[in-house]
Amino acid sequence: MQGFGKWFGGIVALLAAAGAALFFLILPARFDARENAVLGFEGIAVSEKARALHETIPVADLHADTLLWMRDPLKRQSRGQTDLPRFREGGFRLQVFSAVTKSPRGQNYERNAGDDDQLTLLMLVQRWPRRTWDSLYERAAHQAGRLRAVEAGSDGGLVFVRTRADLDRALAAAAPDNVLAGVFGIEGAHALEGDIANLDRLYDQGLRVVGLQHFFDNELGGSLHGLSGEGLTPFGRAVVERAAEKRMIVDVAHSSEAVVRDVLALTDRPVIVSHTGLKGHCDTPRNISDKTMKAVADHGGLVGIGFWDAAVCEPTPQGVAEAIVYAVDFLGAEHVALGSDFDGAVKTPIDASQMVVLTQALMDASLDDETIRAVMGENAVRFFRAHLPQ
Repeated sequence: MQGFGKWFGGIVALLAAAGAALFFLILPARFDARENAVLGFEGIAVSEKARALHETIPVADLHADTLLWMRDPLKRQSRGQTDLPRFREGGFRLQVFSAVTKSPRGQNYERNAGDDDQLTLLMLVQRWPRRTWDSLYERAAHQAGRLRAVEAGSDGGLVFVRTRADLDRALAAAAPDNVLAGVFGIEGAHALEGDIANLDRLYDQGLRVVGLQHFFDNELGGSLHGLSGEGLTPFGRAVVERAAEKRMIVDVAHSSEAVVRDVLALTDRPVIVSHTGLKGHCDTPRNISDKTMKAVADHGGLVGIGFWDAAVCEPTPQGVAEAIVYAVDFLGAEHVALGSDFDGAVKTPIDASQMVVLTQALMDASLDDETIRAVMGENAVRFFRAHLPQ
């Protein structure tokens, strides 16, 4: 019976190991692949003229959630929409990497209570540090650390940008090196856990883009997808004012329209709507009114057009191009940028390596070369050079 006991114990250990592998390795990868799928595209032939134009563009994007997922951004991956090799192939020179720290169960674009969280399990199965399981601040800090690790392992291929000098240093590298300027942001300032000192702590760790809300109302005010529709709270006003003092950039991509109006009234500094569509082009609950978007633009702000269905309605390169053309016509070309939401649990028609396809789609939509260069990157580069700390 002793032999049987050893044999049985070995089988149990093997099954336990297989279960652990499924739980910690296979399931997170499958979830990532499903949620961050690339749809593909049809009907676009990339011309030599488009390739030549694309090579002159410092491609820049205002929002990607790359840091949330377990895969190594330094290596080409078979899943997801981004990694450093694909950024390089796509001609990227600037990318805002946003830290997602909380997501309510049953998340939707209409109404979310925010009294629970479905990210804890994802962080557990991805083997994040124990301190991140019950602290939104630590989740943000961990993702800042991940971006620092990418910089350290990139052999100069990525610069973690904290100042305008850092950005200029990254942009000074000549093609084909295409050094990527990585800017760190948070998607929702609930990561501050109601303590403005945490804004200073995250600033010291490289935070430069402060998204005020995500899918639920928080200590700062109402979300576009929350319950209250309210504007800035006293804590929210304090955070916006402190961010302005430190030359951080405020992002209102998921904020209620009342919050957006309050922010514009409170500060002279321009804001961004990092990833969105315009409601007049795509009437979904994800997009705020054209009137509010125009107020952002008139305040000197920048609007990043997304690549997924709820932002642009038609998630094809042609559909994204149509949304960009609408935004250019309505807001002015200087106020329009890219806000892909790559790796944001959305399905996009292209990944980061295929940005020349969007350049071709914009050419096919009859935008001139100057406008294409502006929207695809020059506007964002100019904005960050103007508003990052000196």
